[in-house]
Amino acid sequence: MLILNRRRFLQVGSLASAAMMMPKFLKALERGALVPPGNKVLVVIQLSGGNDGLNTIIPYRNDIYYMMRPQLGIKKDVALRLDDNLGIHPALKGLKGLYDDGCLGILNNVGYPNPDRSHFRSMDIWHSASQSNEYWSDGWIGRYLDAQCKGCDRPTQALEIDDTLSLALKGHSDKGLAVTDPARLFGTSNDMYFKDLMRQRKPADDHHSNVDYLYKTMGETISSAAYIQQQFKTYKSTEAYPNTELGRNMRTIANLIMSDINTKVYYVSHGSFDTHVNQQDQQARLFGQLSDALTVFTGDLKKNNRFQDVVVMTFSEFGRRVSQNASGGTDHGTANNMFLVGGGLKQPGIINDGPDLMNLREGDLQYKVDFKSVYATLLNKWLGADDRAILRQEYSHMDFV
Repeated sequence: MLILNRRRFLQVGSLASAAMMMPKFLKALERGALVPPGNKVLVVIQLSGGNDGLNTIIPYRNDIYYMMRPQLGIKKDVALRLDDNLGIHPALKGLKGLYDDGCLGILNNVGYPNPDRSHFRSMDIWHSASQSNEYWSDGWIGRYLDAQCKGCDRPTQALEIDDTLSLALKGHSDKGLAVTDPARLFGTSNDMYFKDLMRQRKPADDHHSNVDYLYKTMGETISSAAYIQQQFKTYKSTEAYPNTELGRNMRTIANLIMSDINTKVYYVSHGSFDTHVNQQDQQARLFGQLSDALTVFTGDLKKNNRFQDVVVMTFSEFGRRVSQNASGGTDHGTANNMFLVGGGLKQPGIINDGPDLMNLREGDLQYKVDFKSVYATLLNKWLGADDRAILRQEYSHMDFV
């Protein structure tokens, strides 16, 4: 009977996936005090699929750009001007507003040595913060959780607003939690089946390590779901978030940030930006959703005096080729740009030089900034962690925070 119950338990979608990914320390969080306003928060937005950075931050005065993209290049009079050389995609009007307000930082030419053009492999490299010839099974945020919660009397946590947990949030001993809707997780966890299953537990079950782990994880999930739901109910945004997946996810993040739940990192994905064909329409649509969601989100934070405590970082697993292809799109490339949004940025605006189209490598942009330096900066200067231990190597720190 126990085997059948375990099988049924694993087949229950939302709670089963959450249970397998619930950090052990989250239950302990119920016993600790909450962090007061001022708690530094990092929000990571993954632009899945390989966003085309050249049509994101546009070198509108560069003839090479238009020569290599005769149909796909964003016209000079359409790009939203940032300075005398660079503009931003016209669908990113909200980000242009943040730029004008001194709340947006733009990093150009970000990548890593010996880049890989496979979606899966390159994403693993970004998630794990490994070198391109290393294969790690834990992620950079997961290792942050491992480091910060070892012997810590006020454990931290990370939440991914999704049904499944990314490698980035998987540590060796602790993991983040993947959840799309705290209320739904709480409702599922209170299903009579799970309560009956917990009552069926017998002392003899403890001799079977797999069964014991299953019961422990389920118990922690049920308890933690109640805690998260309790915090989630304390603030409900009245802002008109867009009715898109990203809009709904950013509303969830805002509600949790304003509740003072002790969460340091939120993670959400948006895409797909794999624009081999029909790039103009697809990228414009996704950028419109990103811009609208971030505009409302940042406004919500400002009204609640939390914008100075939050940094939003965007990334994509790689950029695209400089030349357009024959299908109205671009193929997998290498270096790319990243956005940094926040009320506490020390170096907003265009942080470094734009793309160098005179010095390509096999038709691709060459990276100038290792993305692991961005991680090191956020870990050390924003989250107050030992970046060298977490990243397993020393990387230079930047000055944007």
